[in-house]
Amino acid sequence: MDLGALLGLVMFVAFIGLLLTGYTVAFCFATTAFAFTLLAVAFGELRLAELTLLPSRLFPTLSDQTLLAIPFFVLMGAILEQSGVADRLLRSVGLLMGTIRGGVAVAVVVVGTLLAASTGVVAATVIVMGLLSLPTMVRYGYDHKLASGVIVASGTLAQLVPPSLVLILLAQQMQISVLGLFRGALLPGLLLAALYAIYVLVVAWRRPEAAPAMPASERDMSGVALAREVSVALLPPLILIAAVLYAIFGGIATPSESGAVGALGALLIAAGNRRLDWQLLRTAAEATARIVVLVMTLLFTASFFGLVFERLGGQDQAAEWLSAVPGGKWGFVIVAMVAVFLLGINLEFLEITFIVVPIFVPAMLALGFTEPEFIWFAVLMAINLNIAFISPPVGFSLFYLQGVKPPEVATSSIHLGALPFMGLQLLALVLVMVFPGIATLLV
Repeated sequence: MDLGALLGLVMFVAFIGLLLTGYTVAFCFATTAFAFTLLAVAFGELRLAELTLLPSRLFPTLSDQTLLAIPFFVLMGAILEQSGVADRLLRSVGLLMGTIRGGVAVAVVVVGTLLAASTGVVAATVIVMGLLSLPTMVRYGYDHKLASGVIVASGTLAQLVPPSLVLILLAQQMQISVLGLFRGALLPGLLLAALYAIYVLVVAWRRPEAAPAMPASERDMSGVALAREVSVALLPPLILIAAVLYAIFGGIATPSESGAVGALGALLIAAGNRRLDWQLLRTAAEATARIVVLVMTLLFTASFFGLVFERLGGQDQAAEWLSAVPGGKWGFVIVAMVAVFLLGINLEFLEITFIVVPIFVPAMLALGFTEPEFIWFAVLMAINLNIAFISPPVGFSLFYLQGVKPPEVATSSIHLGALPFMGLQLLALVLVMVFPGIATLLV
């Protein structure tokens, strides 16, 4: 190994060490890149003129239409989050399924899946679901662990169910089709939702006291009135999500065009719910701006870091090591999944995407991964991030729910409640890993 490659690897280790101090990820990228640029120039391993390549890396990325979908889908989710959709969905679907044991928790899974598809942001989904459904389930006598677990697991589906922000960024970083990745993630996302619902029903069957039916006093609607309420609450967001995905999957519109139409549809739903006002628009616009600025800042600083890392030879060395892992493709996938899980415990998906994907891709190309295999691998990453996000004691989704939980729900209940759902996510990960067709059937 030459001095340049050694400097590149030390640079990566220094970056991880700086991350562990709690320093902001974007500034970790920039600080280590700047420091090791000076160091490499001093050792004669890098010329400052080579940094002029940075604009040529940035401009093609910034002109990529894939990234244009991010603000539109984030805006769509932010508007729906403020529009009262979640409240009406939980009430109507809860009433529809409330007569069966565990019905309210299954309603949380259904609504969580719909919100995941409409918001694409984990924090928003978990917080909204926690505020609206956790106090209700506690009041109905649900086991605190089951109620907490179903909320964090269902809310975290926002990382996997298309049109997800995670999938858009993975597609952009891996240079694969967003359409293909959306198609690939659809069945695994629905598989996870189905596993959650089945688990809830099994718990309700074996331990009726843990997931009771909705009290008769709370079921104040039935028959035609209930059907009307369910239709009014369920159809608008369902039609919006189905129309957006159909337009993308059918090739009628690009993801960015579908996102723009989706944002318009969200505005119409908010207007229909009489929630559309200046405050909603301002809140949604600010939330969208924060996420877009975060993505762009990470993109710029990660590009700077990646350029220096590549010019020093660190990327080639890492790709050589990863492609030489015993077991070929399977060995690489297992090592990569372990790394993603460990990083996912302490980092958001944005940071993980910009840190590891540029290292994984060269190794995958060297191992001969095809495009369907790239999509399969990206779906595995998304499922893996779901596991990491609800992993006690520091999973992000657990913190989101802790911030809005009722006083009677203990933090330990949230952590313990996540464990069975981690097992279900691990089962889904193994199923998709062993049966790649689950992720590639629709591609």
